[in-house]
Parts: sequence; structure tokens; C-alpha cells
Amino acid sequence: MKKKIALVLAIIVALGAILAFAGCNKQDGTDKDTKNSDLAYVQDNGKLVIGITEYEPMNYKENGEWTGFDTEFAQAVCAELGVKAEFFVLADWETKFLELNSKSVDCIWNGMTITDEALKNASVSDPYVKNAQVIVANKDTAAKYSSLEEMKDLKFAVEGESAGHKEIKGKVADENIAVLANQSDALLEVASGSADACVIDITMANNMTGEGTSYATLTQVCSLNEEEYGIAFRKDSDITAKVNEIMAEMKANGKLDALAEKYDLTLVK
Repeated sequence: MKKKIALVLAIIVALGAILAFAGCNKQDGTDKDTKNSDLAYVQDNGKLVIGITEYEPMNYKENGEWTGFDTEFAQAVCAELGVKAEFFVLADWETKFLELNSKSVDCIWNGMTITDEALKNASVSDPYVKNAQVIVANKDTAAKYSSLEEMKDLKFAVEGESAGHKEIKGKVADENIAVLANQSDALLEVASGSADACVIDITMANNMTGEGTSYATLTQVCSLNEEEYGIAFRKDSDITAKVNEIMAEMKANGKLDALAEKYDLTLVK
């Protein structure tokens, strides 16, 4: 009898151990899935921290509040994700992927051109807005030139490691290129006379130069290329697919078209 009781107890203990092990494995698997899910990480935090620079018409302040195409776009997407959009101003555009991977920010959503560098360092969304790099100069200077080749001996201002910087690298001597923290600084350099020209996004040039703008004496000289904007998330992030899904819905229901019309931008269809 004692042997039978001992055997039953042994079986009970063994079954308990098996169930406990299975439970641990299930729990470990769940924790692991949550840990590896960028979307779960953001939703647990209740916010999406968005890396930006002040860049009209994409992200800029009006009456002390952030507004702009990318600002409103991000807020609409965050509402769908069930989180708050929190904007974090990047001190230096060159460090954007370091900020992203260190989790100082959860994405870069700021009129970011889709480049090989971006695709290598991040998970990039579908393209959503068309862009181009353009040369901007004072009207007097612009009247004398029509191409980068003609202007290559002038002094240029660019945002460090931006698409504009890459466009003129190797075509303009390094000593003639002033590398700055962001595009708005490049515009200031030209307006102040510290640089002869700058290379910036056409979206910014259309909104911030010419009659009725902050830089009425500046104008576009020529366009250097054609580009598309995308949103950068951490490498292999599962947020990318979800945002692409929401973006497609906003294109289909006309919400993104209305936003593009409001800020005078051209969507990628």
C-alpha cells in the first residue's frame, strides 16, 4: 500500500512539474513576444515619441503648438494606434538613427527622404509625399545662375547628412560647404549673407521663401533631383506595417489628400 501511495505521489509531483514548465514556457514566450514587439512597447508607454526638427510645412510651431503636415498626419495615426503623439526636437539631424536605436525616439517623422542610408539603418514606411532638393539663393544671385555647375565655386549651406548635403558632396569643394544642424539654419545663412546659396527640400522652399514668406528676398534657382518622403522606425519594427496599413486607409478615404491640399504638398499615389 505504501508503495502505491508513493507511486501516486510521484506521478502527481511529476505532472505538477510538467504543467509548471509548460506554464513557464508559455509565459516566457508571451513576455518575449511583448519584449520584441515595438508596437507593444509603444502602446505600453501610451505614446509614440516622434523625432523632428522645426521644418515648415512638415513640423513647425504656431501659437506655441506643433502643427504641419507631418504633425497632423502623425497625430491621426497615433489616434488609430491608441497612443499620444509626443514630439521630440532632434538637436542634430546627423544623429537621428542613433537617437532612434537608443530609444530616445520611436520614429523619425519629419519630411525624411528615403535614401539607401535610411533603408540600411531603419525600417522605413511606404513613401507618402513627393519632394526634391533645390538650390535657394537671394534673388540677385539667382538671376545670374541656372545650374549647380555654374554655382560650384560659391559658398553653400546645408543640413549635415541631409539629402541636400549628399546631392552637392563631390560637386562642390568641401571648403565651400558649411554643414549645419538643420535646414532652417541653412536658410538663415543665406538670408544673413554668410552663404551664397543653400540646398533644401522643395517643400520647405515653397513654404518659406518668396513673396509673403519669412524669406521674401530668397528664391529657388533650380531643382537637383526628385525624392519621396518616408517614416523611419527601428530596424525590423512591427510598427512599420501597422502605419503602412493606416496610411493606405487614409489615402483611400481621402483624409491624406485633404491634408496634402491644406499644406500644398503632392502625395505619392
